[in-house]
Amino acid sequence: MLLGAPAASQAADPAPAAVAKSGITRIDPTFWWVGMKNPEVQLLVYGPGIGSGTAAIDGSYPGVTLTSQEKLENPNYLLVNLRIEPTAKPGKLPLTFTGGAKKQKFQYELRARTTPGDKSKVQGINTADFIYLLMPDRFANGNPKNDIVKGMRAPGIARDSMFSRHGGDLKGIEDHFGYLKELGVTAIWPTPIVENDEPKASYHGYAATDWYRVDPRYGTNDDYVRFVQNAHKQGLKVVHDVVLNHMGTSGYLVKDAPSKDWFHQWPAFTRSNFRDAAFNDPYVSAADRKQFGEGWFDKHMADLNQSNPQVSRYLIQNFLWWVEYTGLDGYRVDTYTYSDRKFLMDWGKAILDEYPNLGMFAETWVQGTGQQAYFARNIFPEVQGFKSNMPGVLDFQLQYAINEGLTRDAGWTEGINKLYYTMQTDWMYEDPQRNVVFLDNHDVSRFFSVVGEDFQKYKMGIAWLLTTRGTPQLYYGTEVLMKNYSNPDGKVREDFPGGWAGDKNNAFTKAGRNEQQNAAFEYVSRLANYRRTHPVLHTGKYMHFIPDNGVYTYFRYNEQGETVMVVMNASKEAKTVETARFAERMQGYKSAQEVITGTSLDNLASLKVPAYTAWVLELKK
Repeated sequence: MLLGAPAASQAADPAPAAVAKSGITRIDPTFWWVGMKNPEVQLLVYGPGIGSGTAAIDGSYPGVTLTSQEKLENPNYLLVNLRIEPTAKPGKLPLTFTGGAKKQKFQYELRARTTPGDKSKVQGINTADFIYLLMPDRFANGNPKNDIVKGMRAPGIARDSMFSRHGGDLKGIEDHFGYLKELGVTAIWPTPIVENDEPKASYHGYAATDWYRVDPRYGTNDDYVRFVQNAHKQGLKVVHDVVLNHMGTSGYLVKDAPSKDWFHQWPAFTRSNFRDAAFNDPYVSAADRKQFGEGWFDKHMADLNQSNPQVSRYLIQNFLWWVEYTGLDGYRVDTYTYSDRKFLMDWGKAILDEYPNLGMFAETWVQGTGQQAYFARNIFPEVQGFKSNMPGVLDFQLQYAINEGLTRDAGWTEGINKLYYTMQTDWMYEDPQRNVVFLDNHDVSRFFSVVGEDFQKYKMGIAWLLTTRGTPQLYYGTEVLMKNYSNPDGKVREDFPGGWAGDKNNAFTKAGRNEQQNAAFEYVSRLANYRRTHPVLHTGKYMHFIPDNGVYTYFRYNEQGETVMVVMNASKEAKTVETARFAERMQGYKSAQEVITGTSLDNLASLKVPAYTAWVLELKK
């Protein structure tokens, strides 16, 4: 029994359904490929007593060698190490196992790779993208037949409970690809789609119980492969949300762990202190650092011991597997700061060595730009044995700044000036353009509520999101003014209106939205589609000017002569902006067109900007 897990929960759960009286229950990875850059693969073989015997290739398989095998503390496991030479061909690798009740044979599949040379796969995520974050369970129910899956621990669906399953699935997302394209979205980020077979509150996806299986309430593995393929055909990329730090306690790897040191152990349940500063604090106590990195995220989330090389390899292989299997385009890495330092570097290197085009960004819900930059590729030397190779991060610092900028009066460093000072710290990153910028997500209060349901401030936030540096991410429903706060009832994760048959309103259609919702949708759509067709907002340089009198002005420009000027008046009154101080960016331009309204401005010497308004101006010569 894992010492960190609550005893009552373990006693109540039945034995893993996968455990049979005899025979091999499963092998992870479930299959592999010939022609991978790294020729080594480690099979985790699971079955009653399988570790008491040995494994062998039955006969011969040209180009494949069983190099070694390792017994684990739990006799129900055996590690088998294979080397697959570049000359090996796809086929069924015949394996024989002598452990367990009897001699067993297994045909392990080696597949031909599909990602090399196929430009529709592993396209990556970049600044030209507009990412749409959604929760599959809460977006749309496309297949009611998978709402209830026999044998799973969470009973049915209950849409009147924010912590129960609601029935959304992959088919529901796919049914609304057209809606997303109309909005201007180019990439879809669902919260984790792998199996979360926990008794309750597992709808979010962050407590995996099977790393190699799509949650059957979302669809099948084949459904997910088709989902990615169909998204690509529609010009949409797919970001796969991954969790490296922990997994659900109902998973077979927890309930019948390969060894005690696969998970961090405590005499009694111990939760992380969630203090990321302990990761690199030069004065930190060993106790605080241990609790941060080895404490459990929650009672049903077992903390993985990634310093164990077997655990590290298992995780690395799994996330290589998902890319090759589906051709997905990017990884968003959950709870990145909590993982073992060496593992993070090994994981990132292994993934990017195999898939250099893969987009990757990490959750860094931390305080301070220095701390955030520490977890991205940065200009710092190695600190305490860690040098991040994560290309980009979710830019929480800018999220804090834009929220303050629109809810607090300007001061020397407060209000809109907070945005300026946060942008100024971009010097710490190797490339700040790789960061993902956002207004809200599934863990924080919705942006429309944060700005007091003030539509003018809302539009300012959207204008900033789609014109600032980096890759923008929108949380589902923000475009139709979904609201609410993160505490105490979780209503920031409400169902998208219209995603279920019989919903009173269908916000996927113009007729199903009210006047203000349509105005919000049109604002987002018009600016997102403008951004999509104007590379200056993807790759253009960024220059800003110190805010003056509550007004923040910045420019996106390139060598092709394109310039977009953004003027943000975060004040309660209209402000007249004299543009002479911006001469180094405006020289040679005689007029402008406001992107959203289409209004032409022929006098650029002086701009009178209404209260709480952002103008996005395309400058013209």
